[in-house]
Amino acid sequence: MSDPTPLSARSVDCLPPAELEAKLGLGRALRVKLGVDPTAPDIHLGHAVVLGKLREFQDAGHVAVLVIGDWTARVGDPSGRSSTRPMLSSDEIDANAETYRQQAFRILDPDRTEVRSNGEWFADMGLEGLFRLAATTTVNQLLRRNDFAERMADDRAISVLELLYPLMQAYDSVALEADVELGGTDQLFNLMLGREVQSAYGMPAQVAMTMPILPGTDGHRRMSKSTGNYVGVQEPPEEQFGKVMSVPDASMAVYYDLLFPTEPGPGGSAVDDKRRLARLVADRFHGPGAGERAEAHFNRVVRDRSAPDDMPEHAVAPGTAHLPALLVEALDLGSRSEARRLIQQGAVSIDGRRVEALDLDAADLDGVVLKAGKRRFCRLRLAAPAGP
Repeated sequence: MSDPTPLSARSVDCLPPAELEAKLGLGRALRVKLGVDPTAPDIHLGHAVVLGKLREFQDAGHVAVLVIGDWTARVGDPSGRSSTRPMLSSDEIDANAETYRQQAFRILDPDRTEVRSNGEWFADMGLEGLFRLAATTTVNQLLRRNDFAERMADDRAISVLELLYPLMQAYDSVALEADVELGGTDQLFNLMLGREVQSAYGMPAQVAMTMPILPGTDGHRRMSKSTGNYVGVQEPPEEQFGKVMSVPDASMAVYYDLLFPTEPGPGGSAVDDKRRLARLVADRFHGPGAGERAEAHFNRVVRDRSAPDDMPEHAVAPGTAHLPALLVEALDLGSRSEARRLIQQGAVSIDGRRVEALDLDAADLDGVVLKAGKRRFCRLRLAAPAGP
């Protein structure tokens, strides 16, 4: 079970005004919905902002409904997009969905969370059901979305699938009989459309509540896996600490406000404020003491530029070692393409020496320290030859 103290910031929109109070006055537990599309394998601190609000409702006795959008992910949310998203394979989506279920419980109480996949209702909807859903909304309504309107004005493509996305998210609220739907401020159009579609199906309309969007570690763009400016909730504490330390000083106030609103905000030196925030993040997702250990690791590796004493070891099979594959296996890089990019950037070293060759003799790797970027270390050991 996760920490009972949630990450919870103040909401931006709660629409229509006073309707949440009216629903709270019904004298029953409300069904509070949050949908997440498994388009990448990591839940990050940006997700944590809205998940924290869902936990707050949960702790107040309401029903937290987490929707894993395995079917909406096949379409791709166009919110904030200037171009059509690439489509993911079913295998990629299913693998990501499984990690989402595990990672969300670092914030939500699993015993009090209703986890649903929207494939439950879309897989068997059929054309007749789709026609009924499409009849609830006009193309004019959909094209009033800012991102669609901008792309229309610039003559950039909008796929028919993208037009379906807001309708599909809205129908999730119908299927789940949602009283409240949560989302980032970029989701307001989708949440409000959910109200209209619920009314078209003859049910009470949900309250739309939006949360602020956390900037990424670059301090400018929203936190996102696709842009690489994220801090994953399941990343090792050392990685979380190092990434938070890279956040621009000017973003400290918003990070404290959105992630730890009950903690004192920035007030000391920028470095001290950043270190305290990095410790809080590591402690929040890995338990008390994780932040101090991560800070000690950061001091050794980054400030003092020495390899950690307790680095993990990885066995290398005899023969030829393909470096991109080795980086994925030994240092948990996301993909071989990411590994090749780091190699090309000169960010991969063996015993402190930059390495560019893609294929290495495993016999030369016994006992060496493999490093990628600033904070990923591993000592390699030559595995014994396989038996006859």
